Amino acid sequence: MTAPRIVPPATIGMLGGGQLGRYALVAARLMGYRTMVLEPDPNAPAGRVADVHLVAEYDDPDALRRLGDECEVVTTEFENPPAAALDALSRRTLVAPSPAAVAVAQNRIAEKTFLADAGLPVGPWAVVDHADADPAVEYPAIIKTARLGYDGKGQRLVDDPSAMRAAWRLLGGVPCVVEQALDLETEVSAVVARRADGGFAAYPIAENRHVDGILDLSVVPARVPARLADRAVGLAMTIADALDYVGVLAVEFFVVGGELFVNEIAPRPHNSGHWTIDVAQTSQFEQQIRAVCGLELGDTGTTRPAAAMVNLLGDLWEPDTPEWGNAVTATSALHLYGKSAARPGRKMGHLTAWGSTVAEAEVRALDARRALSSG
Repeated sequence: MTAPRIVPPATIGMLGGGQLGRYALVAARLMGYRTMVLEPDPNAPAGRVADVHLVAEYDDPDALRRLGDECEVVTTEFENPPAAALDALSRRTLVAPSPAAVAVAQNRIAEKTFLADAGLPVGPWAVVDHADADPAVEYPAIIKTARLGYDGKGQRLVDDPSAMRAAWRLLGGVPCVVEQALDLETEVSAVVARRADGGFAAYPIAENRHVDGILDLSVVPARVPARLADRAVGLAMTIADALDYVGVLAVEFFVVGGELFVNEIAPRPHNSGHWTIDVAQTSQFEQQIRAVCGLELGDTGTTRPAAAMVNLLGDLWEPDTPEWGNAVTATSALHLYGKSAARPGRKMGHLTAWGSTVAEAEVRALDARRALSSG
């Protein structure tokens, strides 16, 4: 298939107005594109950097019509846009990634089924969709809503079938998956890019640490054997090809017993790829623009031997606004997303640090975040 080439000053549309969209649109504007975002929040981070911000609901017919008519390609910065909105856009313009690919990633039942049918390694899981469910998984286990759960939301750790059924009711009695809790050695993620013609590029694998279900720290390169890093890239490539995916795709893996198990896929740039802004030849956000526009994919090599990224959550704003100057050093970079209100658990920004080793970069990133709370 010949990939369409969309070049500046064409208009690129974005469905969603969060920080991922913000960085992608900044990259697009630097390349010379015009940008348009559809997002109901008038103060959304991406809306503040777009040429045009359509302040409307994602399924608003008039807004979708304008987005589709004025943009040569529309992409998304989150995995849960209304399916009807993507379908409506796809009838008027190019949508990348495709509505079908996004649909797989926005429903855990569809995602697990897709992975299992493709022969990809996943941990034991089952569907829970009624009050008397007794799935054949070992406990402890984690029950997760099939839709709309992220950053630890929409899930519960349970120890037995009765606790699982009680958790299902607390989660609203909606369709869920229950996953056997695995004995994790670590977690890693692959951030890759694919063009419509199958052109492919991959970043070095990141190793991740979560706190309360929210990504806290990512380090690159991951401290795993080279064979696992290579296999993670290979599996991500298999997933992207199976989805006929166009754009940047992130695949999260559990490392268990020296082997990889796919946790979930994200049809967009990813939190664990934020380090690429400062320590890669091409950021994941510029790569997203290149991929959806059918341009040559950028160099994914690193500019430093090692990097570490830490998230900045709204908790840091209590009791006082952080001392931002304390965190900006010769070996660290501060990124704030421009969100209007800080709330506990809300991602407000991140810090990236670099060094000659992963350990050095990690210490520098954690020290820089710690310094935010010191006067």
